[in-house]
Amino acid sequence: MDSIKEDIYAKKQGLPWVALLALAMAGFICILTESLPAGLLPQIANDLGITQAKAGQLVTLYAAGSLVAAIPLTVATRGWRRRPLLLLCILGFLIFNTVTALSSVYVITLIARFCAGVAAGVLWGMTAGYARRMVPESLKGKAVAVAMVGTPLALALGVPIGTFFGTYAGWRLIFGTVSILTLVLIVWVFWKVPDYEGEAKQNQLPLHQIFLLPGIRPILFVVLAWVLAHNILYTYISPFLAETTLAHRVDLVLLIFGVTSVIGIWMIGLLIDRYLRTLVLLSIAIFAFASAAMGIWIDQPAVIIIGVIAWGLTFGGAATLLQTAIAHAGGHSADIAQSMLVTAWNLGIGAGGMVGAILLHWIGARFLPSSLVLLLCIALLITFCSKRYGFPSSR
Repeated sequence: MDSIKEDIYAKKQGLPWVALLALAMAGFICILTESLPAGLLPQIANDLGITQAKAGQLVTLYAAGSLVAAIPLTVATRGWRRRPLLLLCILGFLIFNTVTALSSVYVITLIARFCAGVAAGVLWGMTAGYARRMVPESLKGKAVAVAMVGTPLALALGVPIGTFFGTYAGWRLIFGTVSILTLVLIVWVFWKVPDYEGEAKQNQLPLHQIFLLPGIRPILFVVLAWVLAHNILYTYISPFLAETTLAHRVDLVLLIFGVTSVIGIWMIGLLIDRYLRTLVLLSIAIFAFASAAMGIWIDQPAVIIIGVIAWGLTFGGAATLLQTAIAHAGGHSADIAQSMLVTAWNLGIGAGGMVGAILLHWIGARFLPSSLVLLLCIALLITFCSKRYGFPSSR
């Protein structure tokens, strides 16, 4: 009875916005750290005296750090108190972005990027679970949506703005600015983010048992398929648009995608606690239809724009939907389950570049959107068949 009263009281109090937005800021910094080098490759290459191909490895090493660290370090730190671990991850961004901004040695810069990726892998593994612990059951989905809003905001606004100013003011100044933002965030977390105990020892299941929990494997496959499909198109959007009348408006198309992604996560946040399963099914289905339409009516710019809007609206909330689903399936082991999701997500990103390159060579850029339909239909089928555990109806 007391727990019910506490839940009702907490719901009346609403979301702890300041604390949740601190988590969103952490995600914002994480995405900025990951993505800024991609927009500043010429400047970085010239400054360090290397080729742009070598400068591109700053992105690769960051992703590799996240990929190899997410599961083992999340497992190793599952018993740690949450706020000290969060602060340690954020401190990692402060240190390694500062090293990146100051280093003139390529190898040292690569090491800093890898270590920043390690911090990101742990942070992404704990963010959703942290947000869920701040609110009662009825608000958990909304809390995750708020905590994840930093990702689309970074892609839609942070990276383009950082790239623009980095081009004129220098890439080192931009990374230094990110370090200053990180310092502000450390104070913010100390000030407003509550602390929680880690996972109790008696609840710590072995890794393989968590993987075998009902619902975990279907969710991970949907993560991999959905993110793979998205990254095939997103990575090679320029070659695809080159086949259309929007060949010289790649910037506009990416801006539309970014803005609609932010709107998408807002829409998901309003509905996720009641319609998780329906939202996942609709998001994947609409993305599949949009991809097919862009492939079939490639000569119609209006169709391409509408397709990109639909793509952004549905993918903007993907992380929130999938993290909420896997946190529910993971139960007491939600953070470990989240680290599995992070690994699957990064695999989807990496595989998107490779698979997209193969498709680009075999079938050509104009057929890339159509090629995603089969992959998305498989994800849709698995979601539909995972009603009981992976993607349950309203809770």
